Amino acid sequence: MSTTGETPRPRGNRGNFPVHPKNPAPHESAANSSPPEITPITPARIVRPHRKNNAGIVDNTAERFTEYGKTAECLIGQVATRLVWTPSGRTRHTAPKGDTVFNRRSFLGGLSTAALAVPALGAAASATPRSSGLRPAAASLPLTVVNNTGDFANTSITLYIVGVNSANQQCHVTADGELVPVSMSDNGSDGYAHYGIPLNSNGNTNLSIPPMSGRIYFALDGELKFKVVESGTGEPALQYPAGWVPSDASNGVLHDTFEFTLNDRGMHCNTTMVDMFSVPSAIHLVGARDQTTGTIPSGGRQRIFSEITSVPGFENLQQGDRRIVAPGHALDLGNFSETYFDSYVDRVWEQYRSTSMSVDIGTGVYTGSVSGDKFVFDGDVGEFGRPSTRDVLFCDGALAAGASPRGPVAAILGAGLNRSALHNVTDQPASNAGDFYGTDITNHYAKVMHANTVDGKAYGFAFDDVAGFAPYVEDTAPTSVTLTLTPW
Repeated sequence: MSTTGETPRPRGNRGNFPVHPKNPAPHESAANSSPPEITPITPARIVRPHRKNNAGIVDNTAERFTEYGKTAECLIGQVATRLVWTPSGRTRHTAPKGDTVFNRRSFLGGLSTAALAVPALGAAASATPRSSGLRPAAASLPLTVVNNTGDFANTSITLYIVGVNSANQQCHVTADGELVPVSMSDNGSDGYAHYGIPLNSNGNTNLSIPPMSGRIYFALDGELKFKVVESGTGEPALQYPAGWVPSDASNGVLHDTFEFTLNDRGMHCNTTMVDMFSVPSAIHLVGARDQTTGTIPSGGRQRIFSEITSVPGFENLQQGDRRIVAPGHALDLGNFSETYFDSYVDRVWEQYRSTSMSVDIGTGVYTGSVSGDKFVFDGDVGEFGRPSTRDVLFCDGALAAGASPRGPVAAILGAGLNRSALHNVTDQPASNAGDFYGTDITNHYAKVMHANTVDGKAYGFAFDDVAGFAPYVEDTAPTSVTLTLTPW
């Protein structure tokens, strides 16, 4: 694969913020290719407040698919492309001929540094694209970082706070809390931008998060490789690490991430395992409420590694002691079966030839059944083709989400397939965790993640927030947030 002179096709997921092109290129081994020069951009996102659905479950699925039809600009390869969301959820574009067209989920996910790498983002960063940018917040928010790993000294840990500001500019945050747009001049003599913020040598580290939408990366034994590149319109854009890709410059660094949006609606944040799991962490958000999520008990990291790799078909997801890679990314790397979910999808499709499924998205209830090889729903939802294993893992492809009501229904179907909870629950979304992961063919990666958190919440796949099972917290009047790197 050429690293210059052509626009490579990014693949992979989320991520709740999940994803990949609608028609991905044939698989190529990342180990045998160099990372292409892709220019990723993290778009502005607005998180809408969660609300309870008719089952009393906190869920904001429907809200996250409203107001499409607006335009938003993102970067594909090194070419600026204007995507326009149509009522069907499909995209059209005005990029030069031959450019890659991405669906809405790809845009939400941003682009990464390698052809097999598209980071997936969680609920904290998923929301309505707005050409006018993010809603600004009134003030910055105090952030405390606590190192309770027990295995790594503060001096070996570095933070990176990156994202977009209210003007949709890609930015990084300095140690004193200043939000600074990225610049080509940020790249050092080694070709990378050094945005790292070291922890205090001892004790807790107190910082400040400005109003923005983005991620906090934490690296425990090395420096992550961020790079500012020039977009097709001449604007600076930031390449993010894709650590699960063997050829990525950050692959050898132990790291993970925390996602957030801080604006005038409050603080919205989550931990995530959608791309990979490496470093246990927890969030403590204080404001109108006092909330903690994401905590993994001591010893949980090793249990997660051991339990996932002991499942047939999932044994190749581990990359040494660095990380467990999500099965969707493992599939793109050639380490997970492309047909894994086929038998379960067949089971669901056959069941609903003779019965109907009811899907409540909060703003309406839609009924569907299988006709021919399509799952056909009433109203404006339309039909869904039979999804591949990759479609299931990334909640995309045949399950690509678009405008409401199709988008929420697609999200619920994707969640039900990953949780293997469509065959046994005809009224969706399934909201009883006891109905999840009960078959041999299921997303064991997500199952193990949920089983090893204190509150049972995890972001194991793109739409793991359906029915409120993600480690997502928000507060409309936040006063502080604490990120704790917890014991291993």
